[in-house]
Amino acid sequence: MFVWFSDKVEKFSSGIEGTGLRARSAISSGELVVVKGGHLFSRPMRDELDKTLGPSEIQIDDDLFIGPIAAHERDGAMMYLNHSCDPNVGVVGQISFHAMREIAAGEELAFDYATGDDDDWEMACNCGSPCCRGRVTGQDWRIPELQARYEGWFSAYLARKIAASRG
Repeated sequence: MFVWFSDKVEKFSSGIEGTGLRARSAISSGELVVVKGGHLFSRPMRDELDKTLGPSEIQIDDDLFIGPIAAHERDGAMMYLNHSCDPNVGVVGQISFHAMREIAAGEELAFDYATGDDDDWEMACNCGSPCCRGRVTGQDWRIPELQARYEGWFSAYLARKIAASRG
């Protein structure tokens, strides 16, 4: 198993997409809920793995990713945090995911993929929140409104990119 989960969360069939993660009991603001683990690999290896494993990694730097490298590792490396344009979980550092606010028992845990990814993908969003962007991309971290909304909740490497873009 490459992912650590708080004992306050559980996997379930998500209304957003596939398997999700929800609060088994109330979670306090700031509380650690998931830590991602796995093997470290480069972009070319990520591209090759994607052909057989699909998206199962997270980006931790421009050309560095963490995730499974074999099919039998995939389930144990999944965080099951779906995307939401109105998230309740955010990134702290590179691989730790904390509650951004109080989370009630039964509530799905989700983070905004804009806070952890700088890549060349896009997807239709099914989060259903009033602030849904409809389409989510690996470049959404560049949106000034999101930079302001999620200040302090971007992965460390994206926070550095944001700071550098501001001069």
